[in-house]
Amino acid sequence: MNSEVEVRTARPGDIHALLALDRATESAPHWPVRAYAEMLLPDGPARRHIVVAEHAATWRLTGYAIAALREEAVAEIESVAVAPGARRCGVARALCGELVGWCRGQGVREIELEVRSRSAPAIALYAALGFTEFARRVGYYRVPEDDAILMRLVLS
Repeated sequence: MNSEVEVRTARPGDIHALLALDRATESAPHWPVRAYAEMLLPDGPARRHIVVAEHAATWRLTGYAIAALREEAVAEIESVAVAPGARRCGVARALCGELVGWCRGQGVREIELEVRSRSAPAIALYAALGFTEFARRVGYYRVPEDDAILMRLVLS
């Protein structure tokens, strides 16, 4: 990863930059402002964790990733978004690595995610991190139409 980028836990003051990146990223979930605000509350429930990557010199947000605790010992990476100018620089890998570490600390044994079948770079990233495909949802995405590949990482 570019040494000029730092990954850290998101803070309430990040909400505007986080929302701007969410809205500018086609594949992001585009949740309402209130949903992000609740996730960023310092004493809110620990069911979700958001990490951000920012450029060390400008402090500009270059990416974010969100994990959620699901059932016992299972988590899901719900979203990974990286600004266009910061892609292919290791930002997504660093964000996902930080989430995997958080999940381990929460006692998670498996992390799941879904990815568009046509997103070869994302699939390659997740495979490099140890995720393997375990299912496919045909026609899951609508715009544009695409299958969802379900991937899983088993933590030891």
